[in-house]
Amino acid sequence: MRKLTLFFVVAPPLLGAVIFGYILFRAPRMTVQHHVREFQMVLPAPPAGTASVTPSPNRAPVPAGAAGLVNPVPASPAALARGAVYYGYYCAFCHGDSGAGDGPVGNSYVPRPADLRLPRIASYRDGELLRAMLTGAGHEPVLERVVPPAHRWPLVIYLRSLTSRG
Repeated sequence: MRKLTLFFVVAPPLLGAVIFGYILFRAPRMTVQHHVREFQMVLPAPPAGTASVTPSPNRAPVPAGAAGLVNPVPASPAALARGAVYYGYYCAFCHGDSGAGDGPVGNSYVPRPADLRLPRIASYRDGELLRAMLTGAGHEPVLERVVPPAHRWPLVIYLRSLTSRG
């Protein structure tokens, strides 16, 4: 009985060591595997239904005189709700859910993202707020390449609601 117990205790690790040794010394090496350098690689075509990272022509950049623009979207509960959804998509990661600049990504930045509830932000005209939002400062991404024109003005409406709450 002792020999059988000893066999079941010693045999599995011994068998594992033999298999490991075989794989270690007899398996194919990295040196024999085909190596393709990045500059030699031909990339496959993107899968159907994917989005390009290059800006599409239907996304208009912010014009230089954007500060004088007036929001063409009327401030309604529906526009505010859409703006809240877009804020969650584009802004909440850095500026936080309440706009205080305490989002999970924004906490890693020095300086931290702007507190969107400040009176200084509330004093911006619609066009100035749009321009600041899309061109950004510091770590803020260039959102004019990311935010489609249809999402921009509801975002301005939502940002106005943040400043009135703060």
